[in-house]
Amino acid sequence: MLSRTADHLYWMSRYTERAENTARMLNVSYETSMLPQTVSAATKAWQSVLSISELLPAYYERHDEITLDGVLHFMVRDETNTSSIYSCLLAARENARAVRGALTTEAWETLNATWLDVNRLFKAKKFENDPAKFFEWVKLRSHLSRGVVSGTMLQDDAFLFLRLGTFIERADNTARLLDVRFHAVKNDYHGSYQPGKGSQPSDFYHWSAILRSVSAFEVYRKVYRNVITPERVAEMLILRRDMPRSLHASMYEVVQILQAVANDHSAETQRQAGLLLAELQYGRIDELLATGLHAFLVRFLERVHALGGRIGQDFLATTEPAAA
Repeated sequence: MLSRTADHLYWMSRYTERAENTARMLNVSYETSMLPQTVSAATKAWQSVLSISELLPAYYERHDEITLDGVLHFMVRDETNTSSIYSCLLAARENARAVRGALTTEAWETLNATWLDVNRLFKAKKFENDPAKFFEWVKLRSHLSRGVVSGTMLQDDAFLFLRLGTFIERADNTARLLDVRFHAVKNDYHGSYQPGKGSQPSDFYHWSAILRSVSAFEVYRKVYRNVITPERVAEMLILRRDMPRSLHASMYEVVQILQAVANDHSAETQRQAGLLLAELQYGRIDELLATGLHAFLVRFLERVHALGGRIGQDFLATTEPAAA
């Protein structure tokens, strides 16, 4: 496969996944903002969303203060923010258009329809009227896109690079989503939660919202059958391979795909991916908490970013996102 084609397919799937995960992150923050809290706490929560996304400086270039409406507009509709849902869906569509011949008709039409529909929704002010419903729509369109790709495309290199982009992006965004909640803790989280001892009544709703944002609430109940605690939420979303959006599950897929598309230059990339997977495969939550969960997540994000750079060098035409 030509590296330029692989590049467009890889970034098409990354941008689609990024739009979905941005919707998931905003949805959990929007839901928790409805809980009783001080103005200062609400501001810090939205500031955390921007900080984890590394968009705080860009936000302040356009806004004087952090507000719910300001952050939502910046993260959803702002065309100048390359990480907004609008920009991600546009970039996904343009990357797909550049390699139209490598996609099935159904895969292309699904992405194109998503782009046309999101513009209609914005014009009809559907997002402003019901943000939660809009976020659900973004998630469903992403699910549909992945389903159509899996159900219609030949499972060749094109299919593999689409999946590679999906799981690299998912690993990155699941880590960021987890860190949104733990980042709000002044001191790094080392595991000190005891239900009924110093916990707030709203804690259940915060952790439930995070689980629901990754479609894991029912799974959590099935696996643990007990009270929701930060340690178990972290364990499920980091270490459990049978949880589809966990870091372990995402990195397992990345390693398998890298083995399938390996070339003469990718041995070090495979080694680094395998090392990261091994730490998740054999790690324990108490060991991660011993060094601090925020510290672990920050380090994980750095390594995933470096891995993405190596994938760009070994397989793709560029190491930067394809132009929208």
